[in-house]
Order: sequence, then structure tokens, then C-alpha cells
Amino acid sequence: QCLQQSLFVQVSFWLFTPTRLDTVYQNVIFFFTQVFNDPIHGHIELHPLLVKIIDTPQFQRLRHIKQLGGGYYVFPGASHNRFEHSIGVAYLAGEFAKALKVKQPELNITGRDVLCVQIAGLCHDLGHGPFSRLFDLMFNPEADPPTKDWKHKEASLKMFEHLVKTNNLEEEMKQYRLKIPTDLTFIKEMIKPLKSDDTKWLYKGRDENKSFLYEIVSNKQNGIDVDKFDYFARDCHHLGIRNNFDHQRFIMFARVCDVNGRKHICSRDKEVANLYDMFHTRISLHRRAYKHRVTQSVEMMIKDALVEANRHIEIVGSKGKKFQLSTAKTDMEAYTKLTDQVVEEISKSTDDNLKGAKEILQRISDRKLYWCVGQANPVSKAFMCLHYKSTINSLTVFQVNFHIFIFPVVNLDYGMKDEDPINKTYFYSKEKPNEAFTIPISEVSKLLPECFSEVFIRVYMKNFKTETEKNNAKKCFREWCKEVDYEVLLYSVYLY
Repeated sequence: QCLQQSLFVQVSFWLFTPTRLDTVYQNVIFFFTQVFNDPIHGHIELHPLLVKIIDTPQFQRLRHIKQLGGGYYVFPGASHNRFEHSIGVAYLAGEFAKALKVKQPELNITGRDVLCVQIAGLCHDLGHGPFSRLFDLMFNPEADPPTKDWKHKEASLKMFEHLVKTNNLEEEMKQYRLKIPTDLTFIKEMIKPLKSDDTKWLYKGRDENKSFLYEIVSNKQNGIDVDKFDYFARDCHHLGIRNNFDHQRFIMFARVCDVNGRKHICSRDKEVANLYDMFHTRISLHRRAYKHRVTQSVEMMIKDALVEANRHIEIVGSKGKKFQLSTAKTDMEAYTKLTDQVVEEISKSTDDNLKGAKEILQRISDRKLYWCVGQANPVSKAFMCLHYKSTINSLTVFQVNFHIFIFPVVNLDYGMKDEDPINKTYFYSKEKPNEAFTIPISEVSKLLPECFSEVFIRVYMKNFKTETEKNNAKKCFREWCKEVDYEVLLYSVYLY
């Protein structure tokens, strides 16, 4: 009763002041936020509309999709899912937008803007398939070649539309003063940003004077966004790897400046080393965890099992139509039912058609994994790009003398292939906080890398019966590397 009286007095006091209506609205919402206790960010408050989205089947599905795919089979602590990551991104997106709003009132960031940014952060990963990136990067190209370029962001847009429509959330959004369809368009544009165009403004959700809002959740300019802030902190926490990047410090020092007529998020010039630490953390996570040789082995086995089972599993979608694993992504009702749990369904199935897939999954349980024969770097990266296919075809000696081999290419970079992302990052100084500029790497440190990407090839052996076969495979691999001018990496280097 005291809470209701307090709220009534507060609304009554401001009701006759139209200019204060937005303040009333924000204060009313405050009383109904829900608190989550997150292991990374602590106790966080979320807007009731975000809670409505979280409580839908389409979002709850993310509880059953591992953040690191097959990494859980290697790192015992990597049991976290896309569910908690998405909540963390929503929280950080809101904190970032609110910080800019308080720091720079002239930007005219509204409550609608903040809420839309939070929703985009919450829903940016709705389209992930089983075992996260394993589905779109490994399974889909092999199981459904015509859609080999399909990415989970496309499904995220469709799943978001399906979520809103199925749960009648448009009416809920209108109650919180979101404008339909403008704000829905804005949210979808942040989930999957368009390719940047320096000459023409392509977005429809917000005008060009709010271009910086598109850099908060998924930043196509330089890759510095709250999505990375959360998964760096969360993945390092669960993997037991130290995170050298301080995202709270970045948010504290971030400002928006005009750059050639368009507003961009800029960082303080003294924070340039902190940003290099962020990208170093990224490449370290890829090297030590995401592309760990055993993680890769397990994920290739899961992929093979799913490909084997693809034609024999039916998922019921809209209007009772049935879909395979590889085609469920075209129907959001069917896709909602597709999670990591599919491997449990395969393992428990009595269908003889799934016997091959079950055997592969049983091998994972028995830790009889695909064996890494070796790893090698091309002496010339250009050689790797131009002659990779021909060199793979030259490995007939493996296929004749032994069992089937797999040759995955591993790319490690700072997120922009060969480019240094800091070259596309803008900074400001204490003396001139509204003037943006770039900082050449030569002015930062002589200890920074000269090359921002690395590529190497691994060779995996699917089956072997004796140690002799393994030793012969090693020997053959080294001989082949000499023929194609590849440098074999020492086993002590990559068998971490």
C-alpha cells in the first residue's frame, strides 16, 4: 500500500507538467524492473518488456544451446549457454546507452532508444543452432550446400519476428511507448547491421544523427561492441582464462564525436593499449579454447553425427509440416525445437537409420576422438590462399594407405582478417573531447604485432587401429609438408 501511495503521489505531482511526462514514465517503470543475479555482472535490473521476451519459448530455447559448442567436452567449466550471454549483452547495451545519455545530453538519447538497444542485445543470438557456431559454420555447409553462406544472424531476425508475432508482443511494446513498425525495424537493424556506406545513410530505424547507436550491440566499424564485452568476460570466467580487457573502463571513457558528418563512438586516446588488450584476448581465446585441437575434434564428430542423422530426423513445424535438421532453419516453429538436445535424442533412439550417428556420438562418450596427426603453417600466406585446394588434393597418399582424413583450415585474427581494427577506431583527447582522430600503431608501442592474422592447417585421422598406423601417418604428413612448402609446427607448441 505504501508503494502504491508513493507511486500515486509521484504521478499526481508530475501529471500536470507535460514536459516531465517522460520522467513519470521512467519512474513508473522503475518499480517493476526484475533483478537477475548474474555471475559476471552481479545483480542487474531488466526492463519488464525484456522479461516478457525472456519468458517466451523462443528465448528459453537458448538455455539448451552451449555458448562454446563442443568446448564443454574439453573445458569442464564451459557449461554456460547462449541464454545467460544474451541477458548479459542486454544489460551491457543498456548501461552503455545510459552512460552516453548522461554524459552527453546533446545526443538526445531517449528512453525508447535505450529500450530498443537493450532488446537488440537480448535477441541478437536468437538464431543460433545446436552447439552455436558449429551449426552454421560446419554442419550447414555440408548438410545443405545451397545455403552454405547462411549465417545465424538471418535466423535471429526471423526468430525475433516470430517471437513478437507468436506472443503478441506488439501490443506490449506499444504500452511502453515503442513505435511500431519504426522501432521494430531499428531493433532488427541492430541485430544484423547493414554493410557500412560512407556516402549514403541506409538505415531506416533511426536518422543519421543517431548512427552511433548502431555501434553498441554489433559494431561493423571496428568490432568493439558489448557482445564481445560480455562473451570475453563470461567465456574467460568459465574457461579459467584471465581476461585482460576492462569493459567497464571502456564504457566510462567512451564519447560520441562527429567524424565526416556522422557520429561515432570514440575512446579516450590513453585507452588505445586497453583496446589492443581486448583484441589480444580475442585471439587468445580462439587459440586456446575455441579452436583448441580437441575442441575441433569433438565438433567435427558432432557435425558428422548430425550430417549422418540429417535425413532421418523429422521436426514438426508450422501447419504440421515436417523438416530435416538442415531445413528446420527455414521454419521458426520447427527451429524453436532444434537445440543441443538433438544429440541426446539420437543417442537414445532405437531407429536403425540412426545407427551410424549413434556410433559417432558413442565414440565421443568413450573419448575415442578423431586424432590430430599434425599442424602446419604455409610458408607464404598467399600460397595458402591460392593453392589450398590443390594441396589438399595432393594428399592421396593418406587416403590410399590409411583411413579417411580431415583437413580443417584454422584462421586466427583480430576480427578483421588482415587488418588492424584500431585503424578504424576513433579517439579523442582530454584537451579536445569533441574532436575525433585515429592513432597509428607506430605511436602506440613497438611491442605490438606487425601481422594481424594467422592461418594454418590441421590434419585429423578419423580411424586408426594401431600405433604403427599413427606413426606412419605422422611420417607421411611431414613428407607432404615438405612437398607443398609447409612448415610443421612442433607438437609441444600446439598440443595444449
